[in-house]
Amino acid sequence: MPRNRFRYTASVFLALVLSSSLAAAHDLPTNTIMNAFVKIEPHQAHLVVRIPLDLLRGLSLPLKGDHYDPAASGPATQQALPILAEGFMLLENGVRLTPSESSGRLSLPSNRSFQDYDAAVAFIAQPTDLSTTISYNLGFFDAHFVYPIVSPKSVFKIRSLIGVDLGSMIKLTVRYMPLDESGRAMMIPGDSGPVALNPAWYHAASGFVVLGIEHILSGIDHLLFLFCLVIPFRRLRGLISVITAFTLAHSVTLFASAFHLAPKGAWFPPFVETAIACSIVYMALENIVGADLRRRWLITGMFGLVHGFGFSYALGQSLQFAGSHLLVSLFSFNIGIEIGQLCVLAMMLPALALFRRLVPERMGVIILSAIVAHTGWHWMMERWQVLEQTEWPRLDAGALVTLARWTAALLLAFGAAHLLAKWLGRRFPARVELPEGPIEQPERAA
Repeated sequence: MPRNRFRYTASVFLALVLSSSLAAAHDLPTNTIMNAFVKIEPHQAHLVVRIPLDLLRGLSLPLKGDHYDPAASGPATQQALPILAEGFMLLENGVRLTPSESSGRLSLPSNRSFQDYDAAVAFIAQPTDLSTTISYNLGFFDAHFVYPIVSPKSVFKIRSLIGVDLGSMIKLTVRYMPLDESGRAMMIPGDSGPVALNPAWYHAASGFVVLGIEHILSGIDHLLFLFCLVIPFRRLRGLISVITAFTLAHSVTLFASAFHLAPKGAWFPPFVETAIACSIVYMALENIVGADLRRRWLITGMFGLVHGFGFSYALGQSLQFAGSHLLVSLFSFNIGIEIGQLCVLAMMLPALALFRRLVPERMGVIILSAIVAHTGWHWMMERWQVLEQTEWPRLDAGALVTLARWTAALLLAFGAAHLLAKWLGRRFPARVELPEGPIEQPERAA
């Protein structure tokens, strides 16, 4: 353990050295994207990475005027490779790997060898053309590391410490090439910890459950909509069909978006955000004028479809880390959302019960709903201004087919929700609350 701590501390120190000159000069790099391949073979793992020289100003590469000097770069390249090996962490089952072989060279900005793994490896193996002219900070440093591994079936993780002080500005694009499986690509922010390239299903599941909980707890608009749903209800029984309808509805659109069935175009994300704000305003106004709580599950299901698209935007960038466990990750994310909702409800319902003791019930519903409506109205206006500036799609044959499919899917979903709501109504009948005080008996006719 002390040795591992020392290596990790040394890695962070070396990574900071590579980028400390950027922070000291307050001169941020213009190219912050690194490209890499990770290929797994029966007994070896290969990391082939291209790093913009703009991120490596801490390295002492020889210059000739305002250009790098390829003829004198050999010793400097060999000195840079161990530093870069510490800047990239490749782990097998949690144990950091040490490269047994390494090679590297400078490359021009116009070089396109990293479009393919074999081309990138072949290019790095070639001797440097001494007549090449590379302007200061405008080229790349290409490196190839070979690591001995125990098994190609292990769980491999990667982490970059290059430019660690720049946080999420730095991006590492990794194309993972496992043995006897189809490859996949992912983009890892610089402030991420070790990211599993081929996570086990239970690792993917646990990670996406946590992601779902974090998303619902940090999504203020979703929480405000949930708050609007529960304001008029006094008992949890009446909420069962409403929460069930919301869960089923947002699950439908969440899964559809994950499988690329959602409408395309720049107009759709701002439309969804505007519709979410509209759902908050509508629910708040319905509470004020007096809602039919027995039919609330229906409108909740309609708005749940919209919120599902909103959930999918938070999930979109994270699905790349699911590996080959897409369905498991989707279900786990959904479970995380439901766990977060239950936690929020567990706090909301007692707080509302206490509030009703201090304020008359009808007045309390109106006050709370008016506050929520005011907030939702401002969000709706702000998002509508963004939506107005986007170009709407043309209603061609393809759009009509997509609309017909979604209409059929929605009708099917609402039919299933209606049957489920009726079953829940029989299973958990709502109690009829009688007014307080004595009940007057009708007078008998003389």
